[in-house]
Amino acid sequence: MIVTGRLALCAAAAALIVGIAVPSWVGVVILTGILIALVAIDVIACGSDDLELSRVPLTTVRVGRTATIELAVLNRGTRAVRALLWDDWPPSAHAPARAHHLRLPANTRTSVATSVCPSRRGDRVAGPVTVRLFGPLGLAGRQFRREVPAKVRALPAFRTERILSSKVKRLQHLDGRSVANIRGPGSEFDSFREYVAGDDVRSIDWRATARATDVLVRTWRPERNRHVLMLMDTGRISAARLGEQTRLDTGIEAALLLGGLAAAAGDTVDLLAFDREARAELRGVRGKAVQPTLMHALSGIVPAMLDTDTAAMVRTAVRHTRRRSLVVWFTSLDGAMVEENLLPVLPVLSKRHRVLLVSVTDPEIAAAAQRRADATEVYAAAAAEHLLGERAIVRETLQRLGIDVVAAAPDRLPEALADEYLELKRSGAL
Repeated sequence: MIVTGRLALCAAAAALIVGIAVPSWVGVVILTGILIALVAIDVIACGSDDLELSRVPLTTVRVGRTATIELAVLNRGTRAVRALLWDDWPPSAHAPARAHHLRLPANTRTSVATSVCPSRRGDRVAGPVTVRLFGPLGLAGRQFRREVPAKVRALPAFRTERILSSKVKRLQHLDGRSVANIRGPGSEFDSFREYVAGDDVRSIDWRATARATDVLVRTWRPERNRHVLMLMDTGRISAARLGEQTRLDTGIEAALLLGGLAAAAGDTVDLLAFDREARAELRGVRGKAVQPTLMHALSGIVPAMLDTDTAAMVRTAVRHTRRRSLVVWFTSLDGAMVEENLLPVLPVLSKRHRVLLVSVTDPEIAAAAQRRADATEVYAAAAAEHLLGERAIVRETLQRLGIDVVAAAPDRLPEALADEYLELKRSGAL
């Protein structure tokens, strides 16, 4: 129960009147009774069961953007309602904490809006809604809390979406061109055309030529309806910060761009995010559903502070991947990690699938290798050169095993991966 300043003024006035008319002890009793009666009337009149609160259970917004969440308030009672309302959200939602003043006549509805701007991926669950109701006399009121389930899902920012359209145009150019000297495993036959100087003689179709008056060659188009499996390492190596983002954040950005491109190419996309257990798993997603499904699946994934069980990850991937696929593995290419965790299990994947390792490089290491202003920087440059040399050896070792590698700085990795995918499409290497 809340006693307001208006109640104090009423009490003073009543005390003055009663004190003149009756003895002091009688006046106190009368005054107390009057005040109790007024407060009781005000509390009873304000009610609490007459308000109905509701809102949308799930609101999605990309990291760094603002979303507005509306809380609907319906007064089902027969009296007007005066109230203060607080909508509670966790600090990471970046919602302003302020009170909303309500004046609702009987059987009317209104809504109050709260703006949220999450800075990290994941779900933010709303706290209880606190309502403070005031009676018609304004002398007292009643306060209560009510759970109104709702959450905000912060999806990945996907800043490279701006270059997706240009990559799709390149893909469409590959798919629609009339001349394509592509012969490779899995390439799809398109049509015949007349032989022109410079064509690969291996593309001549002698049977079709025998039935025609001219020499005919086969043309090929990039493969469609292929299968792309993305493996996301969510172990402790993915927690390394490279600039403002973690290694995992950059991998998610690249995976979203690749997923959008694969959807445009008509490919089926699978995802497995794994450390010691599956953190997210998608199977058989294609078409327009690829990008939103990936964003929702990856929104709540955070690095786990433990070493990834790569053998278990590969077993899980192989168990659910029956057909030949492009396996895109987002991981680290540090020498010890590759030697101990990747090399023992990569042959299991490469035996049946085309494997592409994707790793983000630290631009600070490359920059340190160029700085030699003093003795301290020279030592740092030597260490950076040693690390770069080690990674070059690792990359060469993997390529000799038939494993493709994409390694780039955080701002370049998504586009570099998309270009590699387009090259595989162009060459029919899937």
